[in-house]
Amino acid sequence: MRIISGKYKGHPLIPFKADHIRPTTDRVKETLFNKLMFDIEGRTAVDLFAGTGNLGIEALSRGARHVVFVEKHPKSIEILRQNISKLKIPATEYSVIRADVLSYLKAYNEEPTDIILADPPFTEKMAHAVMEHASQSPLFGAQTLMTIESQSRERLDDLYGDIERYDRREFGDKILSFSRKKKDKVGNE
Repeated sequence: MRIISGKYKGHPLIPFKADHIRPTTDRVKETLFNKLMFDIEGRTAVDLFAGTGNLGIEALSRGARHVVFVEKHPKSIEILRQNISKLKIPATEYSVIRADVLSYLKAYNEEPTDIILADPPFTEKMAHAVMEHASQSPLFGAQTLMTIESQSRERLDDLYGDIERYDRREFGDKILSFSRKKKDKVGNE
């Protein structure tokens, strides 16, 4: 795992093997950030199921103003903090929250974020539940863009309330989906 582009380009992240972690491959990560390339600079992001911080650190490298890393597994948080320290990321650019993602989405009561990056555990097939919770959370605002990785065989609908999938990319048994509020809803908020 390495940072692909931006101010931390080429820096390797600390390797870590565990059953609960399935890092996003460079190919998927490159596709994800190429799609969002004009939407990151100066924006806020939330990295759900942050793991070692692979996606959130890539967002910071590409100019995100602040990233909130949400992760519940203590070993993952330890590796995430080591990666942040290794790259000397300023404390003003990130927050680490130890929490279950679905509980975090349900309890969230602050301003919406600009970008939500979600890579749920591959073994748990929970992309549908994450989208249901995200669509009902104030974290997802009128201008929020969300990406989520899922298995090709797990349920992931095109529509969750007023949140619609606007792009879908396949990578073998992995699907990368991009969602936002429906266009007709954005103008009415």
